[in-house]
Parts: sequence; C-alpha cells; structure tokens
Amino acid sequence: MESSRFGTFLRSRRMESFLSTSTDKSVVETPKVSVKDESEQRLRMNVFVDDDGWVPVIISWVRIVTCFVFMMVTTIIWALTMLVLIPWPYERIRQGNIYGHVTGRMLMWILGNPIKIEGTEHSNKRAIYISNHASPIDIFLIMWLTPTGTVGIAKKEIIWYPLFGQLYVLANHLRIDRSNPTAAIESMKQASRAVGKNNLSLIIFPEGTRSKNGRLLPFKKGFVHLALQSRLPIVPMVLTGTHLAWRKGSLHVRPAPLTVKYLPPINTENWTVSKIDDYVKMLHNLYAENLPKSQRPLP
Repeated sequence: MESSRFGTFLRSRRMESFLSTSTDKSVVETPKVSVKDESEQRLRMNVFVDDDGWVPVIISWVRIVTCFVFMMVTTIIWALTMLVLIPWPYERIRQGNIYGHVTGRMLMWILGNPIKIEGTEHSNKRAIYISNHASPIDIFLIMWLTPTGTVGIAKKEIIWYPLFGQLYVLANHLRIDRSNPTAAIESMKQASRAVGKNNLSLIIFPEGTRSKNGRLLPFKKGFVHLALQSRLPIVPMVLTGTHLAWRKGSLHVRPAPLTVKYLPPINTENWTVSKIDDYVKMLHNLYAENLPKSQRPLP
C-alpha cells in the first residue's frame, strides 16, 4: 500500500516546481472543440523551430549523455534492490514501477520538451494500458506515467537494450517471442494469470513495433486476448509529438511539444472471442480519431 502511494506521488503533476518540463507560458487555454478536431488544433498551436544548427545539436548531445549517466546511476541502485528482492517476484514489479516513475520523469525533465497530460483521472485504474509507439521517448513517458503495480509485456530482444533491458528482466516484467506464435500465446496466458493473482495492471504497445514515421501502424491482437482472459478494462494512452522530438535513427532531440492523453476506460467484461477483429478495429479507429493528421494511418 505504501509503495503504491509513493508511486502515485512520484507520478503526480503537483511536483511542478521541481521537475516541470514546461513553463507557465506553454500552458494555453483553448476553446472547447470536438474530439475529432482537438488533436489537429493542438498540433497547429504547438509549433517549434526545427533547428539543425551545431548549437542545438551539441545541447541535444549533452542532454542525451546526462540522461544516460542518470539512468546508469538509478539502474545500478535499483538493480541492487532487485537482487535483494529475488525471492519476491511481484515486489520486484512494484519496485520496477517506482524506478520508472523516478527515472522516466527525470529523463523527460533533462530532455526539456514541454509536456501536456490530459485525462489523468483515468491514470490510476487497474487496467490494461495501451499506447502508440513512435519514439524512444515513448518508453520514458510510459515508465513515468503507468501506475505502481503494472507489468510490462515487450519483445524478447529488449534484454539487449543497455541498462534498461537488464533491469526490465530483473523487475520480472514479461517478454514474448514474436517469431514463435505458440510461445507468444503462452506468455500472454502467463501474463493474464499473474495479473489476476497479484492484482496487477498491464502495459503493452498494440502495434507490436515502433513506427518509423510516427503514423499509426496496424494493431496486433495480443492486447485483446489479454482483455478476454483478464476482463480488465482497456485504457488507451495517446502520445503525440514524440516522433518529432526524437526521430528514428537520430541522436538529435528536438524541443517538440508532447501530449499524453488518457482516454476513458473501455469495459471488456462482455467481450467475446468471436468479435476479436471488431475490437481491434474499434481501438485502432479510436486512436486514429485522437491523433493529429500527421500521425494517422494513410488511407
């Protein structure tokens, strides 16, 4: 209980005076618009200068190196904690979440992108959290903003990611072998059993991989199978602007404004196996409606 409260405190936006990634000037009151047009209006307002000059590049490199050093320090500290907690696997999950709240938030503060978070009233529910994925920054945001008691599901290759991958495994999060459908299905069943037994939430990228250009990719069916097995509600997290801030194949982090929007939970208690494709299409369409035009899938 105490670790849950501590994790909520670390995720709280009330710590603005210490770790705010934006200034008062970046908060703009906007008129009410339809859900369909909201992301478009936000994109028009949140403009930034895309400068590839040597000064911004050097500043970006300094920030990335600082991020790496900070992440190395926190990873070593929490890795030692995880080793002590080897006999208690699900306590390691919660400690891994707290590591994410501390590290993810500090990394975003170091990078300096202005961030707007919407729908936070949906951010502390026990649920299956899903998110679109177009940038390494998505990982930092997910680490920071998912609630304590959330287990991640990622591709098995994540273990080779320096620092983060090794701690991911130590924290008892799950990996799936996408090249082996039978093993992947068994991993999903294992995740569902763990969630039910230990009152956990889940976080997963339904696209299954990172978008190269920021546009929404087709969704895999895994998150629907998890919902059918666990009967947990699904909370979509819509990330916008991250593909502009840190582009694929680049080490230049740009000051693009970012938005994280939690959508209302989707009840799955009455879902049936016969409509799996319909549920996948429904969630994909929901994301397309809430993303700016530049991130929607091409017709």
